[in-house]
Amino acid sequence: MLFDPVNWPYWILLGMGVLLFLIVIAVGGGDDDLDLDSGGQGWLDLDADGEIDSDGDFGALQILGWLGLGKAPLMLLLASDLSLWGISGWMLNVALGEVWPRSPRWFDSLILLISLAIALFLGSLIARPLGKVFASFGEDTSGDRLIGCLGTVSSADIPHQHQNRIGQVDILDPSRNYITVSATLPDWATATPKRRDWVLVIDRGSQGYLVILKDSPDQDHWMTLSAPSPHSKA
Repeated sequence: MLFDPVNWPYWILLGMGVLLFLIVIAVGGGDDDLDLDSGGQGWLDLDADGEIDSDGDFGALQILGWLGLGKAPLMLLLASDLSLWGISGWMLNVALGEVWPRSPRWFDSLILLISLAIALFLGSLIARPLGKVFASFGEDTSGDRLIGCLGTVSSADIPHQHQNRIGQVDILDPSRNYITVSATLPDWATATPKRRDWVLVIDRGSQGYLVILKDSPDQDHWMTLSAPSPHSKA
């Protein structure tokens, strides 16, 4: 039953998931060159928790947020979902084969849908922890050297610190290497950087790096705060 032809699709899904995991590790947590969500498909890289408008309407963004989109790089999320889909589908098929060896053929389609639902649910639960773990592959160990560097937003947007979410930024470090790091906005920031906007790294926080929108009032405010006061020179 282990290598029964009915399980081949799940072995393929599991193999694709493992392959994507290896690619994520090799490129450092989702490099810009291989990031599946960098090709302009903006709907694939939505806000982690979605948004409910002022009228309380239940929107598609919230549903996609529950599925894990935005909590981790898209390639990592796909790797998780495909692996979980393959494992859960294979386990359900094996269990059903033991209990009901001559099950109807339409049960195969039912198991496919059930295993997909299980994979999406479990994938949404582990997306954020995995995103934080794999983001470290792309971060420089001496994080202070990135302060003052410029980068572009590769996620849907960059959330504030108090929102308990992280965004993704592709930064060109002093060694001219592009690395992908997790980032949030300081709570005092008023401008929210969107996908492909330029941001400036200003500090390192508990959830990654703190960034602000380049050439915005927030940058002017930060430069004012960072400038030495006349009294300190005296």
